[in-house]
Amino acid sequence: MAKQTFTRRHILAATGAAAAVIGMPHIARAQNGGRVLVIGGGFGGATAARYIKLFDPGIEVTLIERDPAYVTCPFSNYVLGGIRTIEDITHRRDPLQQRYGVKLVHGEATAVDTNARRVRLKDGTQLNYDRLVVAPGIELKYDGVPGWNEQAANTVMPHAWKAGPQTLLLKKQLEAMRDGGTVIVAPPANPFRCPPGPYERVSMIAWYLKTHKPRSKILILDAKDAFSKQGLFMGAWESQYPGMITWIAGKDGGKVESVDPKSMTIKTGFGTEKGDVINIIPPQTAGKIALDAGLAEANGWCAIDPASFASRKAAHVYVLGDASIAGAMPKSGTAANSQAKVVAANVVSSLRGTQAPAAVYHNTCYSLVTPEYGISVTGTYRPGPQGVAEVPNSGGVSPVRADAAFRKSEAEHTAGWYAGIIADTFG
Repeated sequence: MAKQTFTRRHILAATGAAAAVIGMPHIARAQNGGRVLVIGGGFGGATAARYIKLFDPGIEVTLIERDPAYVTCPFSNYVLGGIRTIEDITHRRDPLQQRYGVKLVHGEATAVDTNARRVRLKDGTQLNYDRLVVAPGIELKYDGVPGWNEQAANTVMPHAWKAGPQTLLLKKQLEAMRDGGTVIVAPPANPFRCPPGPYERVSMIAWYLKTHKPRSKILILDAKDAFSKQGLFMGAWESQYPGMITWIAGKDGGKVESVDPKSMTIKTGFGTEKGDVINIIPPQTAGKIALDAGLAEANGWCAIDPASFASRKAAHVYVLGDASIAGAMPKSGTAANSQAKVVAANVVSSLRGTQAPAAVYHNTCYSLVTPEYGISVTGTYRPGPQGVAEVPNSGGVSPVRADAAFRKSEAEHTAGWYAGIIADTFG
């Protein structure tokens, strides 16, 4: 679908559409109002847990999450660029419990019995539910790239697609690389988490190299023939990093055929390329617990009702965020946050026997090319007969031709977006 030019009017319109879910009618509250389990404490799960309690404090909400703190994938690329630290993007979930009464269980869900409405944790604990929200994010397919595996990812060819130690490993490799070296980034085919992510990553690596190792090069070996915000990214690379970045489309041989971690080489359709630093971003599926619970389709993603994100596979279960098949919506933090509010409304309504408000979803993806050069895409979505569909003329992309002041303002909006979504997710 062709995108129209992004304007401030579109930001306001899209933000208002997303806010419509928050301003839903008051739902009757009651004590002992039901038990809701939420698996996964990222932008989707944590938001769902918080908003269920906001809509009806009488509902018992328990959030199951293995890690005590959340290292966000958004802004993790900025750690690579040296403009944020890992501490800047690490957030605890304690406010969910302290301010809203969400019960936090630090554990790993390993099994779901959808007939008995029960979740089993790794330590053997079993928790019952009336409604279950599954927001496990993604699982990386370590067998999706011949020659690459989990050991290679943890030592020489990191994916850095789950922020934290992998982010720091890739950063360390960039810092150790010689000036004049080659960085190879290999994005996967669609669908995958955060479609602009690999290209923002390239931009941030380029920023680091420009300021520290300016003779170095970046080669993008892509499985796809096109990517999100492509014109904006490529135009920015030409102006900000001339001669540094080369993108090879899948149709031109860019798809990775195999890798050799020992020789640090990649075989493609046009030959073998050697890299000093190699970032393999593999194919992905819904998180493991969603697969094990039988919530996914054969393609590895979870089908949902576009009006509620209720699972197509099990009653009283909702699947949201990266794990879901969300039609035209991308797998982004804003998308998960927006879907979570609709899920929260539907969970509360289903427990109370009332009608949930009509669903409206929103997505915004900001990307930095340099610390003062931002670009973005935004859109509003509604459920349709073929799934979640974008509302025509509801958003758009940054203008191709814009002056430095506009690009700088978008970079500033990027920081504002992050602060806002963190506050909205974790309180």
